[in-house]
Amino acid sequence: MAISFENAFGLHPDALLIRDKRSQVLAENIANADTPGYKAKDMDFQTALAGAKSRQSGSLGRTDPKHFEISTARHAESQYRIPNQPDTGDGNTVDIHEERNAFTRNSMEYQTTLNFLNSRISGLKKAITGGSQ
Repeated sequence: MAISFENAFGLHPDALLIRDKRSQVLAENIANADTPGYKAKDMDFQTALAGAKSRQSGSLGRTDPKHFEISTARHAESQYRIPNQPDTGDGNTVDIHEERNAFTRNSMEYQTTLNFLNSRISGLKKAITGGSQ
């Protein structure tokens, strides 16, 4: 009997990729906090995950099992964030406190997803080996 990793892991691998992409976007914002004219970006995690779910349910569908799957993280798009603070005169829309909070929260959610996947892999390993490790 074959193990279906898609059934075993669900959307969690896609969520991990999306959170990784979001951490890159947030890190770019933090790095450019003092760059004149830089516009802060972010990703809508729920929209990206919904896109992954629709791809996983087969809405795009592959015409041949040998075709490659479309990676969700590559299609998760960043968008410019609506600034919460007035323009300081240099055109930069990065609020460093908001970026640090978003980055910290995203890091914790990434770690939570990673812990879930690790426990799922551990459970599969026990099922395969009969729990003898």
